[in-house]
Parts: sequence; C-alpha cells; structure tokens
Amino acid sequence: MPKDIDKLAERLGAKVVGKVPATGGGAFGAARLGATVATLQSRLRPSQGKRPGRPTDPTWDRSPKVPMSRRTAAKLALLAQRASKTGRQVSPMQLAAQLLEDVVAQL
Repeated sequence: MPKDIDKLAERLGAKVVGKVPATGGGAFGAARLGATVATLQSRLRPSQGKRPGRPTDPTWDRSPKVPMSRRTAAKLALLAQRASKTGRQVSPMQLAAQLLEDVVAQL
C-alpha cells in the first residue's frame, strides 16, 4: 500500500474524501474468524491422566476472569458452538482467549 495516499490519488486524478475503517465483519471478518478457530483447534490438547478434562492449549498458564457483557458472552457462546466439531468442543472462553491472543500479537 502506498505511503502517501493523497499523492497516489492526485496521480490518478482522484481525490481522497475519507478513510475506510479496518474490516471487522463481512467476508474478511469471517475469514479471520475461520483462521482463529483453526489455530485454536490445532492447539487444543487433552489433559493427561486417568480422567482427562476439556482439551486446552498447554501453553496457557493463566486463568483470569475477564468481565464482559451478557451480549458479548452470548455471541461468544454462539461462535464457540459454530466452531465446535464432533469430538472437539470449543468453549466460549477458549475462543475468547484465542481471539485475545491473536489481537495482542498483532499490536
């Protein structure tokens, strides 16, 4: 992407009239969510022992409580349900943790 958008627009005989926000939804957002789910599912491992619990990412060594609205929790629950597959359930908080890791890694 050119560093000077105004100069590019001028060369093309155009005029910059506004900025477009980063995409969060639509096809690009869906593609990013798909990649996040694939990453999460590839990282989840069952715990070891006689009674292994819910699969988790073995690199996660913190379990903080993160406050959120009911609306956000409901959306996470729906997304986690869609991200789950037979034999590999994804919890809403696992999805939230992966989303948080992805966003922080991009900063």
